[in-house]
Amino acid sequence: MIKKSLLVLFLIAISCDKKDVFETNKQIIINPIAKCENGFAGEYPCNDYDLLTYISLEDIGGPDTIGRNCWGWIDPATNVEYALMGTNKGITFIDITNPAKAEIIGTLKAEIENNAIRDVKVFNSFAYVTSEAAGNGIQIFNLNELKDVIETPVEFASSSKSSLVSTARNITINNETGIAYILGSNRGNGSPVFLDINKAFTAAEVGNYIKDTYSNDAEVITYTGPDEDHLDKEIFIGSNENNLVILDVTDKMNPIEIATVNYTDIGKTTKGSFTEDFKYFIIGDEQDEQNSAINTRTIVFDFTDLDNPVHHFDFEGNTAAIDLNGYLKGNLYYQANTTAGVRVLEISDVENKNIFEVGFFDTYPENDNQEKNGTWSVYPFSPSGNILISDFSKGFFIIRKHNS
Repeated sequence: MIKKSLLVLFLIAISCDKKDVFETNKQIIINPIAKCENGFAGEYPCNDYDLLTYISLEDIGGPDTIGRNCWGWIDPATNVEYALMGTNKGITFIDITNPAKAEIIGTLKAEIENNAIRDVKVFNSFAYVTSEAAGNGIQIFNLNELKDVIETPVEFASSSKSSLVSTARNITINNETGIAYILGSNRGNGSPVFLDINKAFTAAEVGNYIKDTYSNDAEVITYTGPDEDHLDKEIFIGSNENNLVILDVTDKMNPIEIATVNYTDIGKTTKGSFTEDFKYFIIGDEQDEQNSAINTRTIVFDFTDLDNPVHHFDFEGNTAAIDLNGYLKGNLYYQANTTAGVRVLEISDVENKNIFEVGFFDTYPENDNQEKNGTWSVYPFSPSGNILISDFSKGFFIIRKHNS
């Protein structure tokens, strides 16, 4: 078993010289600081995913820093790749173009210091930040400020702020329409609020939906799936505390409920994702493992007919860890499984009720217990192949598929 301390891994990452990085066809190839060999990358259990770099929470935010959500952004003018690492203290921006030499550029400090839940999404080179701390509102930050930094790290201020909500758990954005959906806010018992963010530095309320209870998260897309009744409509799939709700939100002032979906052993539904053909919708539940004494459960619905969604099947994982956030890229579903790390599920044969775990990287090797520790979120959408991970108590990780 290969064992290396977190400090050693970090020192290796920042000390890599030019022989560790070279360019071929304009793609940066990086030797990982810990390859996944014999089931471990350094001290971290793994399968087919190498560790490219690691930055501790103390280096990100000092003592008493706690990891939250993460996201990614590539500067369209310079192609510099950034990670947006959320903590209880703010959003830290990290240049990860060369993961072996990842550099903290600075931090957008929280409006309310040391607040709890924090989420961040990006639209048109602006970051939109929500938090459950009363008075935080929605922080808006112009990401173009990152390219002007000369001496790092910088403490950034919000470019502007929206006070349309005081608190919120999550934000999701339909990048095709420029509408942000605020989830779990202080308004309407946490039901979604719709904001137009197409105009830089501003957010204008254009509607809401208050029929259901607290909305934990959501997926919003412009629909191009098999249900011809809803083609080209803006469709909202809300992960509520007590069900899934499917809405037509094309007319923001008059959202139409298409269907509600329930399932057995419901606890608290987490972020869902459509398959690329829009036939299936995949979710998790962050309380069913504890409430029903089952292993991590991935729940698949047949959404071929949005008006009549059908439970397709459940996939049960290898551990009882709590699943929080899941994102689908192609035929791979990247699931943040707290103490069991990131689990990578192959869903290409989902039609025949087959899902296979094809890889993982466990940021929390201490145990796989049912506790909210370890991996909080994962961002798998970088064209570089970098996969970003935020961890409650460890910090920020970048992993990549072995030999990719």
